[in-house]
Amino acid sequence: MGNNYIFSLTPTFTQGLVLGQLSILVLLALVLKYLFFIPPESETETVPFHPLSKSNPSWHQDVKEDDKDSVPEQESAHWFNILARQVVEVYRAKLQNNLTGYEGIEVARRKIEDHANNLRPRGFLDHITVHSVDLGMSAPKLSNARVVNDNDGDSAPTTIEFDMSYTDTISVSLSTSYLFNYPMSSFARLPVSLTISLSLFESKVTLVPPSPASAAPVLTISLPQDFTLNLKTTSLMGSRAMLRDVPKLHELIEYQVRKVLALRGTWKVILPGMGSLATVQQEIEKEQAASKEQD
Repeated sequence: MGNNYIFSLTPTFTQGLVLGQLSILVLLALVLKYLFFIPPESETETVPFHPLSKSNPSWHQDVKEDDKDSVPEQESAHWFNILARQVVEVYRAKLQNNLTGYEGIEVARRKIEDHANNLRPRGFLDHITVHSVDLGMSAPKLSNARVVNDNDGDSAPTTIEFDMSYTDTISVSLSTSYLFNYPMSSFARLPVSLTISLSLFESKVTLVPPSPASAAPVLTISLPQDFTLNLKTTSLMGSRAMLRDVPKLHELIEYQVRKVLALRGTWKVILPGMGSLATVQQEIEKEQAASKEQD
């Protein structure tokens, strides 16, 4: 007779299975009721979902306000310093034809010597012999990135400024002769030996984004003319009576280097597909003509 009861004090396997399934169903019903369903008599506030549309004016305003709040006054340029160092290393490697050690330095020395002789004024300077070069081991470092002028509502692009500092072991040792052509051609020669090395170069770097109104939009990178340049120059002039470290020669060399940096201290990067080199050259000529008229 005990086997006819559905439940007993010693349940069978079938009874335990039934109890387990019932408990799971009850637990599932409670979870659905109290976590996902709402009772019909209660009123809840539901927030409608709308896809974010870029045509909504408030979207642009929120993004602009978020940008202003998220940009610090002084942005770190560590990422750019890493990139700049890699770019400088590529230039050093290509100047040495991807060679290392003495072979690479010798290749760079010959290239610099050929380039110097192509640029020298042949009526005043004899053949230039480069004895040694040091391509350095460091790279320019940028810091203190900041927005100079934020032109809200203006078509002019925003200007970004960095502080740049460059200290390295770059140096070149060369020798040549200054030619005296009076009273006749090559009447006399004055031997000159020079060693020029960089001590410090500091400057601001201005970054101007492309202007949509320009016919050939370009990214402009420029150096102001009030930079700091410290060169170390050692010199020997003469054949028998030597003149050592002439101050006027040091001033002349530093003046020429400053002049080159001032004239070529602006680089324009053409946006891909936005113009040609000839179009950019025309824009540069127009800007130079306008600046001359203002002067």
